[in-house]
Amino acid sequence: MTTLLQTQGLTAGYGDFQALFGIDVAVGAGEVIALIGANGAGKSTLLKTIAGLLRAAPGQVIYKGAPIGSLPAARIVDKGIALVPEGRRLFPSLSVEENLQLGAYCGRPGRWNLETVLELFPALRERRHHPATALSGGQQQMVAIGRALMSNPELLMCDELSLGLAPVIVREIYAALPAIVADGMSAIIVEQDVRLARQVSSRFYCFQEGRVSLEGESASASDEAITQAYFGVQA
Repeated sequence: MTTLLQTQGLTAGYGDFQALFGIDVAVGAGEVIALIGANGAGKSTLLKTIAGLLRAAPGQVIYKGAPIGSLPAARIVDKGIALVPEGRRLFPSLSVEENLQLGAYCGRPGRWNLETVLELFPALRERRHHPATALSGGQQQMVAIGRALMSNPELLMCDELSLGLAPVIVREIYAALPAIVADGMSAIIVEQDVRLARQVSSRFYCFQEGRVSLEGESASASDEAITQAYFGVQA
C-alpha cells in the first residue's frame, strides 16, 4: 500500500504546553485509520497539526512524499487534506448551502459538489436554504462533513463525529462513510467509541498523554491490550 501521509517524530503544543511527543503515524492511500484514546490524549491536536492549524517542523509531516509541516492551513486544503473539526464550526450567519459552498473555494476537481453532497445526505436538501445552525446536531454534522468533501480531498480527517449525538444519528452518519471513501479517499477518524472506531477502520492508533501507546489491526487487536493502552493500567 502506498503511504499517503506520515508523521515523523511529530511534536506539537499550545504555547508552553507540549501536547504531542514524537508521534509516528502513517496513512495509506485508500485506508481508513482510527485514533482512539481518552480526552486530552492528543488526538485532536494531531489532526489540527496535520491540517496546518498548529505549526510543526516541515519534515515532521510528510504528504505524498513532500514535507508540509510548516504550511498554512489554506495551502494544506489546496493539497487535498480536509478537516471536519470537533464541534462542527459552522458559520451561523450563512445557510446550509452557503456553508457547503465555502468548502469548494479551493477549486480542486473531483466528484464532490453541491449535488453529490445532497445525494449523500438527503436530509439537507429540503433545508439547504435554512440557517446552518438552525438544524439538529446530526444535520449540522452532515453539513460539516459535506463542507469538507466539497474541497475534494484525498485525505479526510474527522474529529469526534459522534460527540453529543443520539446513537441512531451516529449510525446514520457512519453509514455514509463507505460511500465517501469508495473512490479511494483516505480517512482519519477520531472516535471516543472504541468499538465503533474499530468497526469503521482497518488500523488504529491509541493515544495516551500525547504519545502512541498502541497501534495495530482494528479487527485483531485484543480488548485487553486496548484497555491497557487506553487507560495505562493492566486490564
